Amino acid sequence: MKKKVILRCLIGAPIGLSISYFITLIISAMINKGEFYPVNPQLTQLCGNELNAVAVQTICSLLYGAAFAGASVIWEIERWSLLKQTVLHCIVVSLASFPIAYCMYWMPHNFWGIAGYIFIFFAIYLFIWLSQYFAMKKKIQAFNDKVKVNFNAK
Repeated sequence: MKKKVILRCLIGAPIGLSISYFITLIISAMINKGEFYPVNPQLTQLCGNELNAVAVQTICSLLYGAAFAGASVIWEIERWSLLKQTVLHCIVVSLASFPIAYCMYWMPHNFWGIAGYIFIFFAIYLFIWLSQYFAMKKKIQAFNDKVKVNFNAK
């Protein structure tokens, strides 16, 4: 299990970095001034210069991707209920996400910024979870229907 977690983390880290980079491209394109904005200006100010801020954000993006990928192993523990898997996975990714998002200034550092981040995080988590749940339920139903057809044909 530990080996699988480590392997997933190693795979997830560059994925997290790639996603982070594409997000900066999208934000830069949305600002539409023809310039690239690699980090939040507040992070640049905190780190002293843009290079330091990009280095810190790069490390955090690697950690973010590793945490999400490593946490995916939770879904493979078959002896746990879906509820236990969901709650533990949500806790793990939340504990990885919030400090990174806060330190990277991906949210305003005030009550409403934090509350908004938490709301959006859990809304996205719930949407993805429900999408996966109903997709899997549909696949299981299709499999069960095939089994019934094959069983009744004999």
